[in-house]
Amino acid sequence: MANSKLGGELHQQRGTAENYGLDAARYDRTRPRYPDGLVERIARSCPGNELLNVGAGTGIEARQFQAAGCTVLGVEPDARMADFARAHGTEIEIARFEEWDAADRRFDGIISGQAWHWVDPEAGAAKAASVLRPSGRFAAFWNVAEPPAEVREAFRKIYVEVVPDALATRAYSMPAPPVSSSPLLTKTIEGIRKAGGLFGEPEQWQFEWEYVYSKDEWLDQLPTQGDHGQFEPEKLERVLTEVGAAIDAMGGSFDMKYTAVAVTATRPAS
Repeated sequence: MANSKLGGELHQQRGTAENYGLDAARYDRTRPRYPDGLVERIARSCPGNELLNVGAGTGIEARQFQAAGCTVLGVEPDARMADFARAHGTEIEIARFEEWDAADRRFDGIISGQAWHWVDPEAGAAKAASVLRPSGRFAAFWNVAEPPAEVREAFRKIYVEVVPDALATRAYSMPAPPVSSSPLLTKTIEGIRKAGGLFGEPEQWQFEWEYVYSKDEWLDQLPTQGDHGQFEPEKLERVLTEVGAAIDAMGGSFDMKYTAVAVTATRPAS
């Protein structure tokens, strides 16, 4: 949830993104994957199988697209995340996408999972168009989480008490907007449209799925979310303890609903 429901110019807040590499193995182990339907639809819609993965992180989506028959080159600014991705079979170049040197290379598709909000939306769209082949596909996608109402309220009370200024506190305290109007999506769409005709009209694709989290699974993932990596150690420990107790009170697990949503557009054929 967290970042997926917040506005603001996240691409200017690099401090949060750079915390994810502190424990790359945990990030890779616990972060949700993307539904096969989304991966397959994007792969099929590209004119070929050579993809560029912007904000590749530890290689989560890169490995999924590789399994679908694609060749993937990642661009990732965090060397710790990049090292993990390389060790698990993904070729990575270290750079922020806006500053990355394509060296005249062109790709059939550009993918970005849970990362495009760290890219300047207008400059990023123009850069993406410049490295796509004609009819190439751009697809930025996110898993948007929607916990049950009782889970949301239990977690909200904890975050308000322990870390009132955290991103998660704001997210749990705000009414959940329709997925299609998430600020992450609207800013991406605006960036594509402002790129001056370099892309066709953007579309949104959605795939719904669910996952039942045990207490241990949720607590394992929690330090990788939002700005949790910036919490004072004692406050993070308190969040983990109290969230764990709340999940125990719910029976030791809860069902999280996800919508995997992509903003996608193609470069004109000529």
